Parts: sequence; C-alpha cells; structure tokens
Amino acid sequence: MALLRKSLFRLRQPSLARGVLLALGALAVSLRLAGFPFVDGPRASVWQILMAPVVGWSMIETLRCMGRGWTLYSAGVLILLYSELMILGLVLFFWVYL
Repeated sequence: MALLRKSLFRLRQPSLARGVLLALGALAVSLRLAGFPFVDGPRASVWQILMAPVVGWSMIETLRCMGRGWTLYSAGVLILLYSELMILGLVLFFWVYL
C-alpha cells in the first residue's frame, strides 16, 4: 500500500490506480449531480460537463501505462480503457439526456 501512495501522487510517473480512481470519482460525482439516490425525478446539471475532462484525463493516465509490446498487461490496460470509455459515455448521457 505504501508503493501505491507514492506512485499515486507523482504525476510524471504513469499510474493505473490514478487513472481508475479519477474515472470512478468522476462517475460518482456525475451520478450525484444527476440526483442518483432520489429516483423521483432525475435532473440535469450544467456542472456535469466538467466531469468529461476528468474522465479524459483518466483515460490519458491509463494510456500512459500501455507498453510497446503486446502482453497480457497491455490487454488489461486496454480493458481499463474500454471501461473508462463507457464511463465517459455515461457522463455525457447524464449531461445531454437528463
């Protein structure tokens, strides 16, 4: 856990944990802005569009971890990129359609 904290705050080093935490944090904030716990009436917020650059930043952080050769690690990073792309789609859906 000590190594995670060191690499999490060093912005010059690539970190998968930083990318995943940024994406999940942006999704949580976007859900909260859409009024997630209250199912009476979802609402749109102008502030939800600010979560799209955060997800974009997380995708860049995850992409920085991609190696040059094709390994199973690269396949895992690619799966994380696809999941962050889905999070970006959800954030944009909440901003446009709610």
